[in-house]
Formats: sequence, structure tokens, C-alpha cells
Amino acid sequence: MTAIESFDNIYLDLSKESGKSRFAENGFGWKPAGGGEAYTLDSGEIGGAQWSRAARGYEVKILLRSSGVVQLDGFHQEDYERLNKIFKNWYSVNLENKEHSLRGWNWGKAEFSKAELTFNVQNRPAFEIPYAEISNTNLAGRNEIAVEFAGSDSGKSNGHGATPGKGKKALAGKDMLCEVRFYIPGTTTRKEAEGGEAGSDADEEEKNAVTLFYDTLIEKAEIGETAGDTIATFLDVLHLTPRGRFDIDMYDSSFRLRGKTYDYKIQYDAIKKFMVLPKPDELHYLLCIGLDPPLRQGQTRYPFVVMQFKSDEEVTLDLNITEEELNGKYKDKLQSHYEQPLHQVVAYVFKGLANKKVTTPAKDFTTHRQQYGIKCSIKASEGFLYCLEKAFMFVPKPATYISYEQTQSITFSRVGGAVSALSTFDITVHMKNGGGSSQFSNINREDLKALEEFFRLKGLRVKNEIDDDTNLIAAALGDDDMASSDEEAVGPKADRGSADEDEESVDEDFQAESESDVAEEYDSNHESDGSGSEESDVDNQVDEEDDDMDDDEGEKRPKKKKKTA
Repeated sequence: MTAIESFDNIYLDLSKESGKSRFAENGFGWKPAGGGEAYTLDSGEIGGAQWSRAARGYEVKILLRSSGVVQLDGFHQEDYERLNKIFKNWYSVNLENKEHSLRGWNWGKAEFSKAELTFNVQNRPAFEIPYAEISNTNLAGRNEIAVEFAGSDSGKSNGHGATPGKGKKALAGKDMLCEVRFYIPGTTTRKEAEGGEAGSDADEEEKNAVTLFYDTLIEKAEIGETAGDTIATFLDVLHLTPRGRFDIDMYDSSFRLRGKTYDYKIQYDAIKKFMVLPKPDELHYLLCIGLDPPLRQGQTRYPFVVMQFKSDEEVTLDLNITEEELNGKYKDKLQSHYEQPLHQVVAYVFKGLANKKVTTPAKDFTTHRQQYGIKCSIKASEGFLYCLEKAFMFVPKPATYISYEQTQSITFSRVGGAVSALSTFDITVHMKNGGGSSQFSNINREDLKALEEFFRLKGLRVKNEIDDDTNLIAAALGDDDMASSDEEAVGPKADRGSADEDEESVDEDFQAESESDVAEEYDSNHESDGSGSEESDVDNQVDEEDDDMDDDEGEKRPKKKKKTA
């Protein structure tokens, strides 16, 4: 009878549920306690084993000959001797006792082993990253590299009975690590990057350390190579979101965007929407791909990828696909040969490989120029708003998708006090259940009627505040006309500036003999408000001399009042 060693409450690959692990001479197996598919491993696949402290106690890390890693967590300290004998006697492997660095330093040395990337601090591992968990890597700066981990959607697990694949450990918990960044200054050689001795080969050329790290990680983690043969490739495609030019490699289950700085690998399962939108300039087409989870570039998330193609650019393409696959898996989905405009070919290939429906603008709405896109803006960002059959779509940035089902009401309004308000208006879309609102500004006034009719056709609640404002303005203008007609009946009123203040404030010391304000200065008979001093007599004498001069010259001049200190 074959000897068996069993251990309870063991977690496989950071799984949520514990199980029982059994070791035998021909291999070992693990089965979840709640029932389910078991995981087994033949003894010939075991290439090494390590014992270290872990989250749930002590961990046995089994290094596979096929560059994989299997983690068994939950052992007790007293199980070390027992497990050491099992690996040594049955599998001819020493259970290496590996202590981790607990200093908490964030600087050290990264080493590439056969199955994982290890970050060492003082020759002790601080953490390890299995290559199978790395989905992508990008040069994030001059001396900085970003390592992205596979999410739960990017790696499909067939239970613990399958070989560990990319993203399997990410299914262990609700929270997961998405990205780690390394700052790598200076230059180095290939051997130094892989853990060799420095200066062992004097003829080897030194390269930028971060670039060499990037190239080595791409090779070790097999990023992009595990997708299989390329079915189709489109070179130098202009992307508006994220901004840049990328080469598009189409694989059987994923596609890849290759740029000068960033490189993205996206599964077809992450595509939730695919839209082809004609640009109002009638020279370009926009292809918009909605992703969930969104594309990540550092701290920025891109839920939509927006590409732009020239409408008159044609391409001839032969797909790298066999006749059997074309007639079987991709029957009535793909063609072996395409000779059409580029944007149509890209849309057909995406539709066939991703098996997604292509959405186009609604036929029931066109602008006053007989176009589908409405030029407008969100805050300071200009773009185009498209009315689809079931949603709004604003492109290119920020790409905004609003479903009609989530729309509570739509308000037409106009910016008050602006000259442009006479020719443009705004649309505010209010969401249901307190979802906030989105405002699209500076829409041409000639598109108001068509939009209002389209929204009513879709059964959306519409409130037109522009008509209310127009009625108020008309009423205000009517009141002004009546007021101006009354003034004309009495007589035109001159604008005298501050002189009108005399009507409100009256000088009590002043005693006028005439109602005319002009006579106050120039009436020869007016009396000074003084006490009858000699100065008044002098003034009267000057006035009499002026009157004599006027009679002699036959001209009348205004009489000036002489002022004395």
C-alpha cells in the first residue's frame, strides 16, 4: 500500500477556501474542503521547493520544471521536518528554508529567476512576483518601469485542476494589487541584470538599465507571445484616446496595442461596446471600443479606446487563418481576404474575433447639415455628441456614454448674458437615482428642433427652458416699449448726468426767482446770496458795462459773474 501524508487547512495559490493536501510518492494533490475539483501534480513536474513564513502560517512554494509556481499556505512550524523528509525521499528535492527580509526598505536588487521576479534586500527576498501573474509592462518614465498584474477577467481559471495560468491568484480576494513600479537608474549589462557577475564579459555592451530590465521581463514573462499567431496586424493607427499612434496585433482571444512607450494587451472579453461613428467633417471615421475593466496608464483610466481613420484610406488584407478555422470557428464571421476602406476592415475583424455587435448612430436623427455628429463641448473640452439607438456618446475626450434607460430628464437651456446665447444652447442630461448630470454646451441653435423631436420619439422627458426665457424677454421688451412711448408723449428727457440730483437735494439757502436753472448763472437780474457787500456793487457795475458793449457791437454774449476770493 502506498504511503500518504495528509495536511488539513491548507490554501492553494492564495485561494479563499482551505482544503486537504495529500503527498504521495508519485505526486501530491489538493482538494477544497467544501467540495469541488481537485488539483493534482505529478512528481516529475517538481523542480524545487522552498519553506518560508507566509500570511496564514508557513508556506511551501513548489517550483515547477515548466516555469510555474504552486503555493501551499497554512502549515505549522512543526511540519517542517515532516515535509523535508517527504520532498527529499519521494521527490529528491531539498526543502530550502528561505527567510524574507523584514527591514521594510524600498531599495534593493531585482533578480530574474526561472519562474519569478525576486526583489532582494541585503540578499534576502522582500517579495516575489511569479511571471504567470504579470500581464503587461511599460516604460513609465526615463528611469521608471511599470509592471501590471493580470486581473480576474484577463485570466480564466478552470478550477484548481488546471495548470496555473495568468491571473489565477488574482481571484483569491476582493482587493488585489494592480501595478508595481520600479525606479532603475544607471546602466548595466545583460549578465548583471540576470544575476551574473559584473565585468565577467568585458566585451558586452552596457545598456540603459531600465531598458534592459524591460526587455528581460518581456522575454521571461512571455508577454504577447502566449497569445499565439497574429491573425491580422494594422500599423501606425492614430488613437485619440489614449493619445498616440499604436500598432494593432489581432490574436485569437486578445489584441495588442504596441506604441513607442506603452504596450497594452487586452482580452476580447473586456470589450463591452464597439461603435463606428462618422465624423462631421466627412473625412474621418471614429472607432470607439468600450472596455471593462478600463485601460490603465499609470493613475489614468481609459474606459474607451478611440481610433481615427481616414474615410478614403483603403487596405488589402489577407488573414493569417486556416481554412478549417474559417469554415468552422469563424464561419460567417470572417473572410480570408479584405479589400475595402481601412475603417471597415478593422471593424469587420474586431466584430468577427470579439463577437461583438457594431453600433452606429441612430437613423432618426441628423443635424441641420445632414450629419450625425453634433459639435459641442463638455466644460472646456470640445468634441462631438452622437445620438445612438439606446444611448448618447460623446467623443473623443472625455469619452462619455450615457444610456437612455438611465436618463431621468433632459433640459434645454441657454447661457444668460452672453452674445453667443442667441445662436447656441446647452443640453443637461439628468441621471436617475441621484446619478448626477452631464452638460453639453455650445450646440447650434438650428439643431434644437431636431433634437427635441428625437428625444420625444425615444420617450425621454424634455424641458425646454429656452422658450420660457424667450417669453420673459419678449414681455420685458414689451414693457420697455410702453415706457418709452409714455416718455415721448411728455417730451424727450435729456441725459444730464449728475445734474438730475438737484431734484432730490434742494439747497435751502438758494432762493430762485425763476424756474429756469440756466438763469441762475446768466440772468442779469439775479441777486447774489451774499449780504449786499461792495463786491455785489462791483459785479453789478461790470454787468452794466457788458450790456453797453453788447448794444454797441450788436451781439449778445453770456454775462459772466466775476468771482473774488
